[in-house]
Amino acid sequence: YKINLDGTGLTKLTYSEGIHNTTVSSNGSYFYDTYSDLTTPAKIELFNSNGNSIRLIADRKSEIFDDYGLGKSEIFYIKTSDGVELPATWVLPPDFDESKKYPVVFSVYGGPGVEDVKNNFSAYLERFYYADNNIIYFSVDHRGSGHFGKKGESLMYRNLGKWEMNDYIEAVKWLKQKSFVDSTKIGITGGSYGGYVAALALTYAADYFNYGIAEYSVIDWKLYDDVYTERYMDTPEENPEGYEFGSVLSHINNYKGKLLLIHGTMDENVHMQNTLQVVDALTNADKDFELMLYPGARHGVGFPKWNHVNRLKMNFWFKNFFGKEFKEDGGK
Repeated sequence: YKINLDGTGLTKLTYSEGIHNTTVSSNGSYFYDTYSDLTTPAKIELFNSNGNSIRLIADRKSEIFDDYGLGKSEIFYIKTSDGVELPATWVLPPDFDESKKYPVVFSVYGGPGVEDVKNNFSAYLERFYYADNNIIYFSVDHRGSGHFGKKGESLMYRNLGKWEMNDYIEAVKWLKQKSFVDSTKIGITGGSYGGYVAALALTYAADYFNYGIAEYSVIDWKLYDDVYTERYMDTPEENPEGYEFGSVLSHINNYKGKLLLIHGTMDENVHMQNTLQVVDALTNADKDFELMLYPGARHGVGFPKWNHVNRLKMNFWFKNFFGKEFKEDGGK
């Protein structure tokens, strides 16, 4: 849209569904728009200030895109028991059959004010690979996400971990009402804050989540950057209850599923001490889990180890969901 500074003349300039990112020329005569929706790869298009298309600059949709039978992507809402409508999305298997049972993997980040569910086309295509292998790929945003603005984010003040778990549990309850969901195979995966959420899901919410992959995860907020942590949690002295509840270590005794922990030994963001402390707690409690450390890797495992970590993660799901090894050459 464009509008005059006095609030008059509101004019719609673009009409495509989805999410738009625009850059305006220095004199305001032109802008280019990068846009996509859930099922349509991004385009870059040049417009004049009246919204007339000048030129399609680029299109990420390749010539072979339509040759693939991709799973169906949908955005919808899940109503919680206290009436909050949570945005959610999933990708269903291409040959989806409601009479069958499918495992589900939650893909999460979950940090305050962040949105996992967006009406755009992500360039990360693993969601289609999961679906093609009969796994429902699922994301949902809790009430502290960006969808709910400052009011929602403020709920997380002094309460990191509380509303994420509350609303992800609500989503699991909703999923388990679906006849096609295998309630014994609910997984969750995430890195950084998403790793924290995944680890908390396998401990605090162990009655709802059976399997999880937690990468380069915050485990206890006393171990993370105080500039970020104290913005939401205040200091441990000011908020001991919040730090106690929000620590994965506080809920170790609930753990009963299977968790894969992954961390780079040179992580400059989330110190590896986080993962080492949860390893210490799990082994002290005589709990079984899996661990992979990547020497020299930082916050996220990059090349040349990237192929290894992705194969490791996919094999975790194949082994626990289907009782077989993952094969890189494809096949269900």
